[in-house]
Amino acid sequence: MALLNKIKWILGILMVFVLIIATNLIDKNNFVRVKDSVITIYEDRLIAKDLIFKISKDIHKKEIALATKDSVFFSQQNKAVNTHIESLIERFEKTKLTDVENNVFNDFKNNFNALVATEADLTHLNSQNKVKASNQISAIENNLDDLAQIQISEGSKQMSISKQAIESVELFTQMEIYVLVILAIIIQVIVIYNPK
Repeated sequence: MALLNKIKWILGILMVFVLIIATNLIDKNNFVRVKDSVITIYEDRLIAKDLIFKISKDIHKKEIALATKDSVFFSQQNKAVNTHIESLIERFEKTKLTDVENNVFNDFKNNFNALVATEADLTHLNSQNKVKASNQISAIENNLDDLAQIQISEGSKQMSISKQAIESVELFTQMEIYVLVILAIIIQVIVIYNPK
């Protein structure tokens, strides 16, 4: 009978061990999902939103200079503003872009390049160039608005992924407790039961 008792104990301990390993693997996977989601929210959404804001500020400077017919801005400061926007564009390209976001971003870059080409002729600030530049700035602002909305919707999706992963961890934790209690009762019955 001593061998049968040892086998019962070993099976009981193995059941608990397998359960704990299984729940740990599931919990680890869910924690990785939460971690990735939080990193994505920060790196690919908040930083991108900040870059969009900085680009918008620079575009607004151009818009004001155009509205006030500030030829000094276009001859002295515009090149530095364009360089700053280009560096922000490079940083934005390093974030993870969705397909829709990539399309809007490419449209933005095309509109920005067209604006830079138009600005080369803005030293005279004639009405035709001014209207053309104004239209291009409006298109750029629309692109930036679309990109900002994408950041909000994608951030919301990532938050939803995190929430689901956390709920899954909580569910498995509760199930683990119930299964451990049931296993403890089964082990007690196996150990105490003594066949005649």
